[in-house]
Amino acid sequence: MNPMLKIGISCYPTLGGSGVVATELGKMLAEKGHEVHFITDRMPFRLGQYHSNIYYHEVEVSDYYVFRYPPYDLALANKLAQVAKQEELDLLHVHYAVPHAICAYLAKQMVGDHLKVVTTLHGTDITILGHDPSLRDLIRMAIHESDAVTAVSQDLITETYEVLAVEKPIELVYNFVDPRDYIAPANPQLRAGFALPHEKILLHMSNFRPVKRITDVIDIFAAVHKQIPSHLIFVGEGPELAKAVNRVKELGFTNRVHFLGKQNNVAEVIGLADLLLLPSEKESFGLVALEAMAAGVPTIGSDAGGIPEVVRHGIDGFLAPVGDTKQMADYAIQLLRDSQMWSEFSLASMQHARDQFSAAAVMAQYEEIYYRVARNETMKSSVNL
Repeated sequence: MNPMLKIGISCYPTLGGSGVVATELGKMLAEKGHEVHFITDRMPFRLGQYHSNIYYHEVEVSDYYVFRYPPYDLALANKLAQVAKQEELDLLHVHYAVPHAICAYLAKQMVGDHLKVVTTLHGTDITILGHDPSLRDLIRMAIHESDAVTAVSQDLITETYEVLAVEKPIELVYNFVDPRDYIAPANPQLRAGFALPHEKILLHMSNFRPVKRITDVIDIFAAVHKQIPSHLIFVGEGPELAKAVNRVKELGFTNRVHFLGKQNNVAEVIGLADLLLLPSEKESFGLVALEAMAAGVPTIGSDAGGIPEVVRHGIDGFLAPVGDTKQMADYAIQLLRDSQMWSEFSLASMQHARDQFSAAAVMAQYEEIYYRVARNETMKSSVNL
């Protein structure tokens, strides 16, 4: 029988799907009996209340006056090493190559080779930063120096090999959902605060970066609303938020579009929606689509990146080429008008989320990787390079 492990986790605690996945994984590992140590600059927002077997270590950055910029990377590397020594960690599981994998590599140099490093690639560390000549070699080194590397979609693995020409085997471990978070029925009183019983609710949730194509979301909604009385809920914040607000005002949809900002209990908000809109230019996985599917909410989105690995076109959602807002709107109208089709898609979404992206199955994959690197075993030859 395998022993329980002491695992350090470092991630972006407040941004994007990577922090969500890292936190939920840590909670599940702790439930199983592993000792989990989060090492970040802030408490991960999904961590919430006290959890047995979970510990939090805050990274404090020096404000020494000679530093032009606070040296967070060095502070994180030092904190990773301190916690690894103090708590006798077996391994560090870091999410994103920059800066976390680099910092874990430095920590390992301070602690010793017995400390193992598992790196998970989530997307922008490859799709954006990997194209930056000033960072490419650093990211390549972070991957090569990790004891094991995973990525959240096959599309991301392919792009990593193409962009960085790495030789390190990269294992596919999808993101996941905990179905327990999505079993509660929609709150009718909460829904009534947004829409009348005969009206539909469309949802978009993101960090409002340009890649999310927020104006496409609004254009899709506008076309849908012409045919079916609807409301649009936005969840999140980011650089494109002001542009979205102005666009909504221009179209006269102020009373139809609701900006909720950041929300911790996303499951409750998702449960209000009839459709999720995800017309992104690029998604390495599309965790929000999986969260919506778990709640029985079909997705209308683009066929970009890893989205087709999550949403099955014509089964639990509809996908169209990036920028084709007319086709996306037509799909949305078709689905909203056909209650039987919507019910079939909703059921298929929930089943697919639980079968293909099971939290228990993904945790088992990570555990297998942890024990393998702890024993200095090589990866199975079946993994695609």
